[in-house]
Amino acid sequence: MPKFERHIFICTNQRPEGHPRGCCSPSGEGELHRLFKEKLSERGIPNTRVRANKAGCLDQCEVGPTVVVYPEAVWYGHVTPADVDEIIDSHIVGGKPVQRLIIPDSLLNNTQQLGAAEKSSDRAVETRKE
Repeated sequence: MPKFERHIFICTNQRPEGHPRGCCSPSGEGELHRLFKEKLSERGIPNTRVRANKAGCLDQCEVGPTVVVYPEAVWYGHVTPADVDEIIDSHIVGGKPVQRLIIPDSLLNNTQQLGAAEKSSDRAVETRKE
């Protein structure tokens, strides 16, 4: 059997409601994973060529839901069900990553700092309102 051309890893990690880092799959239903599998199949892309995998925590929680496509190592953040068709058509079929969804390299593995910076900024705004 030949190697997969691409792997799509879809974070399905769950955390309790209200967790400060957020959660990629709050309902626990794995909707994004199901949609990727369904949409790939609809396009006739075999599971032996492109594999959509459930992933545990990808540690980019603050910009989740997170999806990563290998071998290119393109990281997508804030992915919604409405984005699945575009990722498949543009990136998987067309070879062009969806720029508007890419997590910038400066944020990868720094999302906890992003979350802290956003909270600090929010506190500053609240202080000015008082």
